[in-house]
Amino acid sequence: MWPEFSPNICPMKRLQTLIEGAHRGGFGLKKLNVVLRRGIPFNRPHRIRLLKVDKDEVQALIPYRKKNRNHIKGIHACGLATVCEFSSGMLLLRRLGVKEYRLIMESMEMTYHYQAKMDAIATFKLSDDAFKTQVLDPLEKADRVHIRCQVECYDTAGNHLCTGCIRWQIKPWNKVKTKLK
Repeated sequence: MWPEFSPNICPMKRLQTLIEGAHRGGFGLKKLNVVLRRGIPFNRPHRIRLLKVDKDEVQALIPYRKKNRNHIKGIHACGLATVCEFSSGMLLLRRLGVKEYRLIMESMEMTYHYQAKMDAIATFKLSDDAFKTQVLDPLEKADRVHIRCQVECYDTAGNHLCTGCIRWQIKPWNKVKTKLK
């Protein structure tokens, strides 16, 4: 049993520990991928996995396999959209921390450029300056922040498959209302 899976540690803290450990690659990245595959049942059959988790960049891969293909033998548009959402959300969680902020996808707009006939890799980058001006500074003044993340997706041969624009709502957990009045 891995130490961060002790039942005495809060699940949010465990996830944050795994995300932090994944930036070194290797075993830490493998552990995070296993937990995400189990923890997000929707993504399990697609076998989406993280390739890189850095402070300012996340790469996620959706493999070219039968379950991910559409009727014309390309990776399905929804699979490409999911891998774009996955990479941007993971970077925001890495930067914000899962314990303090709730992250909800508000909208998504996809532009498709080329048919995906091999593994596809979605890359999202967010610099320190952009994170500060678009997320941290507005969160000091408002209960919630909206950020538009542009994710580029390429196949392993370098063909530009799609561009995803994912709009996330970020809110501190102490401002979240979960009960209907």
